[in-house]
Amino acid sequence: MTAKSLGGRITGWVSHGLVQVLLVVVALFWLVPTVGLLLSSLRSPKDIADSGWWTVFTEPAQLTVDSYDKLLHNGDITGSILNTVLITVPATVLVVAIAALAGYAFAWMEFPGRDWWFLAVVGLLVVPVQVALIPIAELFGRIGLFGSVLGVVLFHVGFGLPFAVFLLRNFFAEIPRELLEAARLDGAGELRLFLRVVLPLGAPAVASLGIFQFLWVWNDMLVALVFSDAGSQPVTVALQTQVRQFGSNIDVLAPGAFISMVIPLAVFFAFQRQFVSGVMAGAVK
Repeated sequence: MTAKSLGGRITGWVSHGLVQVLLVVVALFWLVPTVGLLLSSLRSPKDIADSGWWTVFTEPAQLTVDSYDKLLHNGDITGSILNTVLITVPATVLVVAIAALAGYAFAWMEFPGRDWWFLAVVGLLVVPVQVALIPIAELFGRIGLFGSVLGVVLFHVGFGLPFAVFLLRNFFAEIPRELLEAARLDGAGELRLFLRVVLPLGAPAVASLGIFQFLWVWNDMLVALVFSDAGSQPVTVALQTQVRQFGSNIDVLAPGAFISMVIPLAVFFAFQRQFVSGVMAGAVK
């Protein structure tokens, strides 16, 4: 291998350095709204009305936790955060669990009409959420689920499963057949094969799916606006309601919006390694 010339090494170093600088600049611009919202949530309503959030750097005495204290005593916001957890966690767990089982069945089990059933699942991917809002709202109204947390969860599960099954089926299908046959020769049944072999190998894809589903449900407002009421509304709907009174409750709106944003960010960064592994594995396959 021919060694690079001095000019080539300098060019490579400069190019690499420019790329790093560009990435840092992009990351800083991406963080500006988050930092601004955080600092706004730590300021009093008077300070927010008088000046921009960047004045905190020259007047740090503006920082206070009074807004968060007021938020914790606001029953509408705290109740909506709890509702968001009660909606997001079951909707994520159910979609991941059901999709993992269905994906394994479509990938490695033989049953009548398997390919046709999978084509039906793929076909459901093109059905927009808006088409089903009114029919499912009427159905939930008849069976008493309209306006409840369970109704919102079931809607998210129903519309999250097609993509989840499609994703996990394709990932599981890439597992070497020889590995599964060796496990069967050792006496492993289908359930044990799924739990001990397929699921550990598919952990990156399962983690990626869990992150996607969690973020989608947590940030959803359309479904919640239609299917929830005042007692079951998530934080996105509660904040949208608070926006109508923006001038009088900015001290509650800012910390509530920051909490609504920081929780999915924390979940993403907590599972970032698994998410990247799943995306890279899918790209290689």
